[in-house]
Amino acid sequence: MPLSHSPYQNQLLAALPLAELESLAAQLEHVPLALGEVLYEPGGQLQHAYFPTTAIVSLHYVMASGASAESAGVGNEGVVGIALFMGGNTTPSSAVVQTAGHAYRLERSALLQEFNRAGTMQRLLLRYTQALITQMMQAAACNRHHSIEQQLCRWLLLTLDRLPSNELVMTQELVASMLGVRREGITEAAGKLQRAGLISYRRGHIEVLDRTGLERHACECYAVVKQELSRLLPHVRDRGEISAKPPMKRATSANSS
Repeated sequence: MPLSHSPYQNQLLAALPLAELESLAAQLEHVPLALGEVLYEPGGQLQHAYFPTTAIVSLHYVMASGASAESAGVGNEGVVGIALFMGGNTTPSSAVVQTAGHAYRLERSALLQEFNRAGTMQRLLLRYTQALITQMMQAAACNRHHSIEQQLCRWLLLTLDRLPSNELVMTQELVASMLGVRREGITEAAGKLQRAGLISYRRGHIEVLDRTGLERHACECYAVVKQELSRLLPHVRDRGEISAKPPMKRATSANSS
């Protein structure tokens, strides 16, 4: 976890022209996000958009039976809460923190005001939305047609892209719920990857030892998602810390209004 935090750690915010981000900075609130924290629930009114920096948020749907599956993950490449600027304030899915960390949140009215200016922020958000839709469509196809081992490889690679290290703090139960499969299937798939020397697994921790090998084991779905994000947002990058940036407001709870 970085000792200091900046909105530039979110790649969408970092892609904004410097003057635009500095004018927006006073309305961005730095918030810690705890593992398992619910940012919004099905049918609930969305009040904020979240721009993760070190946290990862899972967008998933929970069935009436209690079974669930992830439709997409959002890390420092994106934003949680696209319904706010896509014409609705609610969604039938949930947004839950998958990896604890930090984010910057923006109140609904401030986001809409910036979006309706039809400037760089609007173009970035619409392009990111298209990339997110691609991720969702690819996940649906992958979960239907590819093996659990391939699904696990795809999920691990996408998660790694959002983390600063090769180690994930993640139980097999949580991975199984993300992919919508039985825990036994994840145990078997993880065992195969470990025996192949691609990962090391101990209770609650998964370390990727051979990323190139993991990419070879993955189906084409990971590459499709990665290439579409790069195509739609070629200038997204982390500009890192700058000196002379406006002060950030701090929030004590990610769910407070």
